[in-house]
Amino acid sequence: MTDAWRYCGNQVKLWRNHAGVSRDALAAESGYAQDSVKSMEQGRRRPTVKLLEIADEMCGAHGMLLAARDYLKPAPFPARSHEYMALESEAIAVHWYEPILIPGLLQTDAYARVLMSETYPPADDETVEERVSARLRRQEALSSRPRVVFDFVIHEAALRMMVGGIRTMRQQMHRLLEVGELRNVSIQVLPIGRCSGVVLIGGIVLLETAEHDRYAYVEGQRTSALYADVEKASELTQRHGMLRKHALCVEESAEFIRKVAAEHE
Repeated sequence: MTDAWRYCGNQVKLWRNHAGVSRDALAAESGYAQDSVKSMEQGRRRPTVKLLEIADEMCGAHGMLLAARDYLKPAPFPARSHEYMALESEAIAVHWYEPILIPGLLQTDAYARVLMSETYPPADDETVEERVSARLRRQEALSSRPRVVFDFVIHEAALRMMVGGIRTMRQQMHRLLEVGELRNVSIQVLPIGRCSGVVLIGGIVLLETAEHDRYAYVEGQRTSALYADVEKASELTQRHGMLRKHALCVEESAEFIRKVAAEHE
């Protein structure tokens, strides 16, 4: 629940009461259950654009209710990720290790959409679309900022995790090969069986800013941490270096990805 949800929902209720429109009538016209409309009016659920449109028309609000839609757009990123996203957008170097999934900056639309759609609790369609779009916008940095170094170490398990099925994974492998051709991007595969004591600790992202400040970012299912202190960032940098040392070189990795892609033909 957010203040914006509560305020907007309350405005719908006030306009509805002022116009003499019952909640049942609004629910019937908008196609929502009466309890759903009640939840939106009380701010326990985000009021939808559809509800605002119907309520605005039924209550004669002349666009005043519909004007709230820009304040109700889903957040493109979870709140805990905002600080990291700001640093990533300005970094001069990004070093990323991922053990189970393809890194977000390398995901195809289809791959990202599967991940966004299968969250729990489930996200609504508008939230899924906003987050997929935001992820794809982040990827523009790979080509639009050619002086920024992006290097990725991806565990073999991530290449074989059947996210979205064979077709989606085949497209994803081709996307890795395509992006790997960029001069400022390197992609390395860490085969199963190498560096086994460290590979499953979780993803690591290391950032360096134009001022040469260094940050380390780790993320779990419901928590994340952005480290700026030298000791912790150094520890994670050394751990990342160990993983990278055991990974295949760029050329070997591209051939490995081609073989995995061929398995999906």
